[in-house]
Amino acid sequence: MSAQLPSASAIEQTLLTALQATQLDVLDESAAHAGHSGANAEGHGTHFRVRIASPAFAGKTRIAKHRLVYEALQIFIDQGLHALAIEIIDSDRQP
Repeated sequence: MSAQLPSASAIEQTLLTALQATQLDVLDESAAHAGHSGANAEGHGTHFRVRIASPAFAGKTRIAKHRLVYEALQIFIDQGLHALAIEIIDSDRQP
């Protein structure tokens, strides 16, 4: 595993730049996964939840939207991001 683990702020900045996210929440849920596969002793940098809306998602299937997120975050996966929960926010259906 890389010495420098991904951070929520680095993931957020990458998604803002790569996908021009219009709504974005990045949560580091690593501490809740202590002892699970892929977790580390530091309790951060391995498990994240992303809630995102982006104009790049227009007309794309759910799978294609998720692929865009994974592609944008590949560098972090290479650094030790083990689990990524993605929630696509449909900007047309805001409460």
